[in-house]
Amino acid sequence: MIETIKYGTLRWSHIVRPSEEDLEILNSQYHFHPLDLEDCRSVINLRPKIDVYDEYYFLILHFPSFDSSETFVDTKEIKVFWGKDFLITIGKSHWLVKDMFSQEKSGALAGKKMEIGSSDALLYKILERLMQETQFLVEKVEKSVDNCGKALFNRKAEKTIEKISITQKNVILLNTMFKPQIALFNKLQSGAIPGFAENMADYWGNILDYYQKIWDMVEDAGELIRGYSRTFDSLQVNKTNEVIKILTLISSILLPLTFIASLYGMNIDLPFSGHPYSFLILTAGMGALAIAMIIYFKAKKWM
Repeated sequence: MIETIKYGTLRWSHIVRPSEEDLEILNSQYHFHPLDLEDCRSVINLRPKIDVYDEYYFLILHFPSFDSSETFVDTKEIKVFWGKDFLITIGKSHWLVKDMFSQEKSGALAGKKMEIGSSDALLYKILERLMQETQFLVEKVEKSVDNCGKALFNRKAEKTIEKISITQKNVILLNTMFKPQIALFNKLQSGAIPGFAENMADYWGNILDYYQKIWDMVEDAGELIRGYSRTFDSLQVNKTNEVIKILTLISSILLPLTFIASLYGMNIDLPFSGHPYSFLILTAGMGALAIAMIIYFKAKKWM
């Protein structure tokens, strides 16, 4: 279903999961390129891009959002048809852009409207809000990275591994999401994509500043979480080595004692086997041997 808000001659339309009927209406009214309409039919996320035509631009942008559990980052895709007197946003779900549209529609019904003079200004307002929400999300991911650093020395290794793995997955997704879009926003700021309104360079520059700041935050978070992951792996290997070392030393001490015990358990004549205090003598000898080995290991700094 196509919903539309009018600002004088400017129209903002929003569609959630467009049907074939919706696409036919867009085709008949605006004569969009068939490949762009085909992209709107896609149920999978497409690569971010901007297609330039004489009468309009077609953008595919990706922004992050947490899932319902507020644990994993999901990719939210928005498609935008951007013309001189219209802006059409298309999404797969009721998400931030839909919320913005609903708020603006409610304001319009109440007699209140945003002061929007051009489609460029409207697109800027949408992108600015998306950037603000994205920065807030990335800050939450950065906090998760810091928590992973604090949990490195936690005795509950499984929980720490889970925290690091989830955070690393989120950072990787953010990295792969943002990287392809840097060139796109650079084109807006540099004027390679002129837009339809004058004096927008500073505004597109502000969007690029947002994006660059977010990108730097993601890169820093990526370096930190990789470092924490390597540190945690080293700590776990060191703990394992310490356990193996202790077990090896215990086995080394018990091995000769086990040999002596098994030897005297045989039904043959051995030294002290007929002595009335043979048990005490053997026990004392084995204890002395164990103590001597412990002293030797400590002298060698193996314990």
